[in-house]
Amino acid sequence: MFELLVTLCLSTVCAERVLPAAMPTDKAQCEASMNARSTGWVKAHEGYRVKGQRCVAIETLDDRAAKTTETSPGHFVHEGLVEPVGPKNAGDIANTGFIVGDKAVAVIDAGSSRKVAEALYLAVRSKTQLPIRYLLLTHMHPDHTLGAEVFKEAGAEIVGSAALQQAMASRAEAYTANLKRLLGDDAFHGTKIVLSDRGVADSETIDLGQRELELRAHPTAHTNNDLTIYDKTSSTVWMGDLVFLTHTPALDGSIVGWIKLLSELRKNGAKHMVPGHGPGRAAYPDGAKPTLGYLTSLAQQTRKAIKAGESLNTALKHIGQDLRGDWKEFDEFNPRNATSAYVELEWE
Repeated sequence: MFELLVTLCLSTVCAERVLPAAMPTDKAQCEASMNARSTGWVKAHEGYRVKGQRCVAIETLDDRAAKTTETSPGHFVHEGLVEPVGPKNAGDIANTGFIVGDKAVAVIDAGSSRKVAEALYLAVRSKTQLPIRYLLLTHMHPDHTLGAEVFKEAGAEIVGSAALQQAMASRAEAYTANLKRLLGDDAFHGTKIVLSDRGVADSETIDLGQRELELRAHPTAHTNNDLTIYDKTSSTVWMGDLVFLTHTPALDGSIVGWIKLLSELRKNGAKHMVPGHGPGRAAYPDGAKPTLGYLTSLAQQTRKAIKAGESLNTALKHIGQDLRGDWKEFDEFNPRNATSAYVELEWE
């Protein structure tokens, strides 16, 4: 099978991008569709121009594919780096992956940039030629969503929580500007936000062919648009950023809702999980205990500070500081979490 590589230029920055097809193509099919696909892409991306294009055998692109681990048959996880977003990692900081059934593939989360998503796409194609039917987004944050266009081009339906589309639409401009600033023009090259095609209001089951995935939307917790994906075959639940390991949790929803949800989800029957950040596989529900413990302690300390009449500025100097432990990126995220918790809990 062959993939189309197009050298695309925006101003003085040129880079070779993978332009997926909805179905794998042989060399003749790739070359026959090459001009139409590259021209269509440029029309949809203002300012870009085509400098060159070529069709190459998929096996020659192994060095560009994301590294994945097959944690159980047909279940692949790519472990993101636990470090700040930057040009060197192109935003590859979130756990992503894909699940292969008898008839189709579902990809879970898409990374911070087109470059990261293309690597995940190539990882899929290195394992299977089955159609990529779904891209499942666990929540709105850009490190999980900004590469989504790659999988839309590959024919996937983009599915998230019913609240995801509005949440993304209202933040699209800010997310794009911020990630472009953090990643730089080279790493951000070709990245364009696309919105979900539809949303899950409560729960639904999708079938990849002898492999069912249960999608469940949740009340406000980490965000107001969290979605979990339960792969019944492997007894593995994709938690998105409802669970962090190693990386300090990031609160962008409700600390009360998050604690309640994690307590309730312990009963979902899964034996394994994929967290949003940190090691790509952990036992469940025990793997959620560090996140739950952090949030519970943060809430307790915040309530105590509020009861003592401390101002936000005073409380921020000490809330959560004893929780530092083994959490990475603590000084970046704990003050934000403490602020969010204080603002929420002072009105209890």
